[in-house]
Amino acid sequence: MPQEPESLLVYNPPQRIGPPADGGLGDAVGDGLEVDCSPSNDVLDKILPRREWMDSDGQWMQTVSSAQATRVDVMSLQETLDDKLYHKQARDTGICPLREELHSQAFDELVRQVTVEQEERGLILLRIRDQIRMSIAAYQTLYHTSVAFGMRKSLQAEETTASMEVKLEGLEKDKGELEVTLVELQNRLKGLGKQHQEARELVSAKRTAEISFLEKQRDILQGFLSKDGGD
Repeated sequence: MPQEPESLLVYNPPQRIGPPADGGLGDAVGDGLEVDCSPSNDVLDKILPRREWMDSDGQWMQTVSSAQATRVDVMSLQETLDDKLYHKQARDTGICPLREELHSQAFDELVRQVTVEQEERGLILLRIRDQIRMSIAAYQTLYHTSVAFGMRKSLQAEETTASMEVKLEGLEKDKGELEVTLVELQNRLKGLGKQHQEARELVSAKRTAEISFLEKQRDILQGFLSKDGGD
């Protein structure tokens, strides 16, 4: 028997449509089986296309089953869905591709069951399914766009941070050099102030000495003038 891909959607028995990859005859099981061609099956083939796959026995094809579902089938679908969600460890909340895929398969099976009973209701459900998928695709696009935008902003922030760090490092270096220059200028100012004070003191002392000398000369001259006047 061919290894059928897992799905919650019910299919007809597989039919081989191509030889094995090695050119052998393969297993004859499934060859020559007739697929149900009831009116509902034509609609099902359009809204739920057949699937094809390749294995060691050849290339296989399966069409969606047009068998009506019973209450037991619906309960079994629910149990199988819960079982697969549990064993595949699908997350209960948030984004989970596994949970999304299993629920999509379960919804397709419900579309199949409704379409078999009444095509019009099945087509309405198909429109709802497609609208849901379009909404999910839009949200996914928005999510990926927002993630890409966030990544760009993060990279820009990192680049800006790196640039600011380099600028800060340069400013700190300039600050250190300016502090050294300030200390040198302060020391130079102190030296110049000391020299200027010494020069002022020297000039002041010289002027004091000159004034004292001139006062003495004045006193001597006044003394001579007083003697000459008395004579």
